[in-house]
Amino acid sequence: MRTPLTSLRTNVELLMASMAPGAPRLPKQEMVDLRADVLAQIEELSTLVGDLVDLSRGDAGEVVHEPVDMADVVDRSLERVRRRRNDILFDVEVIGWQVYGDTAGLSRMALNLMDNAAKWSPPGGHVGVRLSQLDASHAELVVSDRGPGIPVQERRLVFERFYRSASARALPGSGLGLAIVKQVVLNHGGLLRIEDTDPGGQPPGTSIYVLLPGRRMPIPQLPGATAGARSTDIENSRGSANVISVESQSTRAT
Repeated sequence: MRTPLTSLRTNVELLMASMAPGAPRLPKQEMVDLRADVLAQIEELSTLVGDLVDLSRGDAGEVVHEPVDMADVVDRSLERVRRRRNDILFDVEVIGWQVYGDTAGLSRMALNLMDNAAKWSPPGGHVGVRLSQLDASHAELVVSDRGPGIPVQERRLVFERFYRSASARALPGSGLGLAIVKQVVLNHGGLLRIEDTDPGGQPPGTSIYVLLPGRRMPIPQLPGATAGARSTDIENSRGSANVISVESQSTRAT
């Protein structure tokens, strides 16, 4: 928390100094930029505090388990991400799937995965979101982007708290988003793995796969709709190369 606090304090001190009696006024555009920086730093701190609260809840086991409709979780998370990145196309395909778990945690997990994919996608890029059934008691949530990808040597590290790759340091973030994903998935008896979206491609992109236990449930149909998955068409990219799994609470990145 030290870095955003230090930056925030510096900017606030500059603004206060410029408003002191007799002090020279900052140029108008510089004042606008400083105020924008202050708001961005406050948002960064709010996100960091929220991430830390989510992690502490999971560590302490302070969650309420109940039936959770994952299709609804995905829809709500997509709404939030679309508001922030309305310049990205989301290709979505979900089935009705119920998990007995923590609604808040599962929602944060889905949101973090989609936010992460959107963050690494250029304007006009595509993010794929697919929830499909693997067997009678397991479904798989896959969130894919066409960004620069994650080097093989960093794929365990990205799920560790506060880890940020060299390329990610230029972008806003706390280094806790994927750590929360890992905690939530493992607390629900799930598995994680990372693959290239387009193995050998330039860029290769990143696909994060989440295996979730649960059971199939019907999705309410709109009048005139046909039965099946909600879909806006998604490419099913399942490259076999460069796979990494996170399997249990004892698994640690190295």
